[in-house]
Amino acid sequence: MPVVNKKATELAALVGLALNCSINKHNTFARKNYYYPDLPKGYQISQYELPIAEKGWLEVNADGENRLKVRVRRVHIEEDTAKLAHEKNYALVDFNRAGVPLLEIVSEPDIRTVEAALDYATKVRAILRYLGVNSGDMEKGVLRFEANISVRPVGSDEFRTRTEIKNLNSFRALVRASQYEIERQIKIYEEGGTVVQETLGWDDAREVTTSQRSKEEAHDYRYFPEPDLPPLQLSDSWIESIRSQLPELPEAKTARFIADFGLTPSEARFLTVDLALANYFEGVVAKSKSPAKTIHSWIAGEFMRYLNDSGLSIDDVTLAPETLAKLIDMVTDKTIGASAGKTVLTELFKNGGDPAQIVKEKNLLQMTDVSAILEIVTKILNDNPKEVDDYNAGKETLFQWFMGQVARATKGKADPNVAKELMVKGLKERRK
Repeated sequence: MPVVNKKATELAALVGLALNCSINKHNTFARKNYYYPDLPKGYQISQYELPIAEKGWLEVNADGENRLKVRVRRVHIEEDTAKLAHEKNYALVDFNRAGVPLLEIVSEPDIRTVEAALDYATKVRAILRYLGVNSGDMEKGVLRFEANISVRPVGSDEFRTRTEIKNLNSFRALVRASQYEIERQIKIYEEGGTVVQETLGWDDAREVTTSQRSKEEAHDYRYFPEPDLPPLQLSDSWIESIRSQLPELPEAKTARFIADFGLTPSEARFLTVDLALANYFEGVVAKSKSPAKTIHSWIAGEFMRYLNDSGLSIDDVTLAPETLAKLIDMVTDKTIGASAGKTVLTELFKNGGDPAQIVKEKNLLQMTDVSAILEIVTKILNDNPKEVDDYNAGKETLFQWFMGQVARATKGKADPNVAKELMVKGLKERRK
């Protein structure tokens, strides 16, 4: 006999509260009847008339400039189905996840652009990860999006026939499938045809939607109260105990990062889309004397570049925040140059250690002696009279070449600001 998973119920309520929903203190389970290979018993246990949460909202970016409040119709618990892998003339069925608690979030038809749909999906994923409800690993199928698409003439308020694209397991698939289906439906109407209400799959290889089955209406499922599960009765004190578990959510954290650290909205969102990355950033800020924007630049730049090139995630990082803070401070106070900082960061990722010791062993201390840098700049200008004349004749792109020569001669250790100032002065003095 089936039983309700207590932890799943708590997590469902937590998600409902995070999405600004009302929690139904009395909610019930229903049998949703249909025949499909992923449910051989012929029905799915779900929630229909009284879900655990409903009437919420989530604010998203509508078009890059304007904000849109997407209403959340319901958050309900149901059992997951088997996994189907469709081949040419047969399907493979994996029952391992069948019967496992599944949470479904249903939005109202408020989204008007693919960009808004992507932002909504991104924000939902971030919230689920912040709550610890879901790992967000879409490639493993633990989070799936299903887009309901319909098109209508500009100026019309009438909703037309919709299709549902099932089990989209990446943001790229969500975007490409939605774009394709919008264009497909427009073409059908322009050619005088009609759109059939159906459930579609997305063929990622061919980048087309494919028909899976005709879309059923609610009455086709013949919902009726689940006889094996009694209604859930949730007390006010239980709901408040769940509410007390809500962490600082992505939108609130983004606003705080903008206010407290002087980051731009895009800089803050880059960090807060992943809770682990946001926590790592704050850990570095707490241990560093450098400006928060400088720390963001390092994390968004060289730090993430190394992770991407290595195929690692922030969860795989063993480099302590205080160690990265020490390295960034050494660049900020000009103990070492930016180029040397990148070298040290790579060494720290690969072998660990202490930034100061690595700088010492690799002889990376920045050259700040003005007279020593002037001597190098003067030699470079004296050795390259043609390039000097070409620069002073208007070929200003050569300046970067001169600076490259300084970097080569000093192995990247010359203070770039001092070198630049001396180079500008030296070139000016050589004008005819």
